Amino acid sequence: MQKIGTILKNFNPQTDKYVSREFQTFGMHLTEELDDYKHKSLYMKLAKTEHRALLEKALSFCVDSNAKNKGALFMWKLKQLRGETGKGQSAKGEEKK
Repeated sequence: MQKIGTILKNFNPQTDKYVSREFQTFGMHLTEELDDYKHKSLYMKLAKTEHRALLEKALSFCVDSNAKNKGALFMWKLKQLRGETGKGQSAKGEEKK
């Protein structure tokens, strides 16, 4: 994790035209780590809407692998992690009934 001052020093508004908020920075981080610049907007949307812990778990899983298509592996792992948290929430909901 970088300090906000370091990020602001490295920020160039002429070249970093897509980054103006923190979630966009994380979306760009995902894009660079997964080497999937074609789906940059998808990663920014995920960074805005998904829990950061899920994204970081899926990213660490993908970075450690030697898959050719890390973007697809990331999306698969994210779907799997969502399912695990969904099962935990539905089980809690059933206990309340």
